Amino acid sequence: MAAPGGIDITLLVNLITIFIIAAGVGIFVAKVGRFPYTIALLIAGLTASVLGVSMEHIVLSHDLILLVLLPPLLFEGAATTDLEYLRRNIVPILAMAVAGLLLSIIVLGAVGTYALGFPLIISLLFAAMILPTDPVSVLALFEELGAPERLATLVEGESLVNDGVGVVVFSALLVYATGEQSAEQLFTQAGVGDLLLQIVFFSLGGLFVGLATGAVVYNVMATLDEHMTEIVLTLILAFGSFILAEHYLHVSGVIATVVAGLFIGNRGAEYAMSPQTKISVFNTWEAGAFLVNTFIFLMIGVKTPVSDLLANLELIAVAIVLVLAARAVAVYPITLLVNRFQEPRVPRDYQHVMLWGGLHASIPIALVLGLPPETPYRATLRALVFGVAAFSLVVQGLTMSTLLNRLGIVTRTEAEELFELLVGRARAVDAALESADDLFDRGEISEAVYDDFTAEYEREKADLNHAISSLLAETPQIRQEQLLAGERRVLQREKSALMDAARSGLVSDDVGEGLIEEVDLKLDRVRDGESTVAAEREGFEEFWRSRAREYGLEAGRVGAAGEGDGEQLDTVADSDEE
Repeated sequence: MAAPGGIDITLLVNLITIFIIAAGVGIFVAKVGRFPYTIALLIAGLTASVLGVSMEHIVLSHDLILLVLLPPLLFEGAATTDLEYLRRNIVPILAMAVAGLLLSIIVLGAVGTYALGFPLIISLLFAAMILPTDPVSVLALFEELGAPERLATLVEGESLVNDGVGVVVFSALLVYATGEQSAEQLFTQAGVGDLLLQIVFFSLGGLFVGLATGAVVYNVMATLDEHMTEIVLTLILAFGSFILAEHYLHVSGVIATVVAGLFIGNRGAEYAMSPQTKISVFNTWEAGAFLVNTFIFLMIGVKTPVSDLLANLELIAVAIVLVLAARAVAVYPITLLVNRFQEPRVPRDYQHVMLWGGLHASIPIALVLGLPPETPYRATLRALVFGVAAFSLVVQGLTMSTLLNRLGIVTRTEAEELFELLVGRARAVDAALESADDLFDRGEISEAVYDDFTAEYEREKADLNHAISSLLAETPQIRQEQLLAGERRVLQREKSALMDAARSGLVSDDVGEGLIEEVDLKLDRVRDGESTVAAEREGFEEFWRSRAREYGLEAGRVGAAGEGDGEQLDTVADSDEE
């Protein structure tokens, strides 16, 4: 039934029904606690499906998931990922997300021909659909339980990359599965080489699109200080990078959106956003991702073909075992190999969590819903993907807390929780003071009201700073972590300023290169866990100090460090002399 303006009232009723159910689930989760919200939504959706609740006016289609729902999830996940943590763990992440995923697809494809009764090309297609991971629920639980930051980075980083690689492999295999090209051609040396070239082309193409679109939006935001407009710009970036890559340039939209999100969420947040803009942008994306997850997980439950699942129950059980085995191939042998050449190693306990936390949801379901009608075994593939997804989300998701506790890797202490509370409140107070300044400057509040505001918040700020200082004094480990994190950000600012100075001609290229090399040396030390600052002496003697001393200039603290106390960058000094 449509209203006079052409709006389908039934569609609106369905949407309201969805969010009423979601609100009920949210209340339940809030009361019960430590129960993943997304998994509760899926269970509620499955229950609604069994009870015959109809959502016929909402079609959970391939295009709806990939074009409307997926970009904001990818963008928000990438934008809130710390690029430095990602960089530190890039080797195991890429190894598992690329080499591990391809190996697991081959293994599942080969074994699936016997265990599932599919032709090899269909078995490979199923493997490419089902193996990309979706750790949304697990990451939410990680955050709630206080799991180590590195573990969360490994799980999320792998998912962000293997989603893109999985979609590329699926798209390439679908051409052979639907008969557009002969399947026998794929299993030749030329066919395999062509497939690998496609993967490289699609992946690198998505990377460049993400960098280019991210850089364009970054440059606009760097000259702007209007948080509402900047929210709109990030919205354009999330959807625009995906559509430009996927539908116009025919490269990976998933990778493009992930790269754009990483660019804006890290460099953009650091250099192109004011504190108010950061709060507005990230709060908006957090709320948007929450709403999208609410919709998609509930609809997956509602639209799960329960009758098809029951008809293919034995086959689904076999597929679940095979998928877990293939996932193990992507985790254990790959990390064993990486651990031989990479430090710090990925602990075995982390590997167990990465295996069990490799959930399969939105990407596999979007891909199976997008299968053309002429695809062989289409109905069976649909049942298998929904069945494996339901198992991974419900069973693996609900048992993750138990696994983490048994492995003993939930490490957030009471002091760390208190530190997060104090820092979070301190940021809120800073934002409140900045907002009061802004309101006063615009004449929207009187001086007397402004004085009341600032007096109250300044007192709280002083108390918070005292509490934070006391806590850091009692917990050297937290202090060291904060020192290194802050030092890394300061050094990155130094490097950016030097690059700008070199580009503008303020310093010559050879001097600029030497100064940048020195900052890079400091960054390497910080990344290795060693600070370059010290409270009582010079923690790092920059080479300009020795140069000034040789010239005969007094340079302040040059003598304070003592000969040999600070590390001197002799290579840079020597190169500059040349």
